[in-house]
Amino acid sequence: MRQKSFSRYRGSVREILFILALIFIIVAVFMIHPRPHRHYAYQVKQVAQLHSVSTALELHSNELGDYPPSEANDPTGVPYCGALKLCEAVMGQDFFGFHSNSAFRADGRDAMGAIDLYPDVDRLSAAERDANLEARKGPYVQLENANTYRLADIYGKGQTGAFDENLFVLCDTYIRKRPGGAKTGMPILYYRANPKGTAHDVNDPDSPANIYDFRDNRMLLNLGVPDEPNAVHPLADARRFYINTQNDKPFGPLRPYNPDKFILISAGYDGLYGTADDICNFEWKYRE
Repeated sequence: MRQKSFSRYRGSVREILFILALIFIIVAVFMIHPRPHRHYAYQVKQVAQLHSVSTALELHSNELGDYPPSEANDPTGVPYCGALKLCEAVMGQDFFGFHSNSAFRADGRDAMGAIDLYPDVDRLSAAERDANLEARKGPYVQLENANTYRLADIYGKGQTGAFDENLFVLCDTYIRKRPGGAKTGMPILYYRANPKGTAHDVNDPDSPANIYDFRDNRMLLNLGVPDEPNAVHPLADARRFYINTQNDKPFGPLRPYNPDKFILISAGYDGLYGTADDICNFEWKYRE
């Protein structure tokens, strides 16, 4: 009887020691490798943000008849890339909503350049203010959830190349301290599908037949990574853009994802566009 009790006691001790050892291993793994779990939490948050932006673009299309353009320049030839046009389309340049007469000019004026569509509304008369706001659509994303920042906040004053440093973009949720002290993510890249496009030519990125144009955000990519002068975004390589946006369907000509809509890309946790951890509004597959 005493022998049985001792055996049972010894078995219980072994079970307790095994459980304690297992707990120790789990805790050690979390302490040594905390980042994968933190990465996953960021990833979930970023996917939700891109879903919100996608919904905003659908609302914009429903109200105005089409998705916003994403060309590298505005109609006057001034640099105004897809990421900047995205922010205007869902928020307006002043966050009071998109002006229905907008021609997506960097200076915020109408197609003829005669009227400032995004003036300081507080300086307008009551009638002018009401007329201006009546012509607005949206904003399609709540300001507190939009992660809007000036280019100067992200890259630093005087470090925005040919872009007006006071223009806004929507940033992703991977927040880091920037050169000027602001804490921001990286701009969300936006590419509009060309309705007349028919190709996705990895070997001829400059083909006018391509459904997507890698140049839509290339000038922004060429600004590099804030505070990392030697960092280069892999997505600045045209071939990388077309390889990683290629749909993996088993037959037929090469096609991109979302060939009749748009592509959204977050740089992911590493802050580099075109790497394996990018978050997109499609199934991003990093390919060598």
